[in-house]
Amino acid sequence: MTTNSTRNLRPVIALAAALGLSACAATETATFDVPASRNIAPTTAVNAPVEAPEAAIAPSYKVVATYVTVPETLKVSEANRYYPSGDIVWREDPPGNRHEQVKAIVEAGLKKGTDELDGDRAVVLDVVVSRFHALTEKARYTVGGVHAVQFTMMVRDAETGEVLMDPHFVKADFPALGGQEAVEAEANGITQKVRIVDHLAFVIGEELGKAAGYAERDNGLVGAINQL
Repeated sequence: MTTNSTRNLRPVIALAAALGLSACAATETATFDVPASRNIAPTTAVNAPVEAPEAAIAPSYKVVATYVTVPETLKVSEANRYYPSGDIVWREDPPGNRHEQVKAIVEAGLKKGTDELDGDRAVVLDVVVSRFHALTEKARYTVGGVHAVQFTMMVRDAETGEVLMDPHFVKADFPALGGQEAVEAEANGITQKVRIVDHLAFVIGEELGKAAGYAERDNGLVGAINQL
């Protein structure tokens, strides 16, 4: 179940210190002679079979609520340039409150991606959007580009509030269609919004359904420019 309520994430700063220890083992050498004809296999630990590390276990979650925040401090750009500055670039909805429009898109993607999760533990998602760059009209119908959708998310137990997954950054950027490819996609109902919602559904499914979470993709030079 997804709610339109918003909740600001409390800043969580975790400092982890690791202490590396090394140990040296001394081995006594036997004083008796061993006939040269005998081939004695070493019995030290170096030849003992090495046990494979246990495979990470994917969490078993059922999302019962999602709280998405799009801070008002995020700058909106309405400039029709190939790459306008700003945190939010969104044109597919009519002119209006872009923060609320972005919030609705992110909520739709997260809901689609979590509806199929039916795990053992009921959880709540807290998501704070930090960047939402779709394409301007100029880029959309010429060179295309990259959809930059970035946020911080945290997972909490729905009953106790216990933090099960610490706040962490998710960079869900992916290639955007451009030129004739974009025109043909729109003719078939595949708008920027449709593609972004579907991609967010995939990303959150990976985040919550796999032990390793979502693997950020390399979007090349355009993806790097999108971080400026």
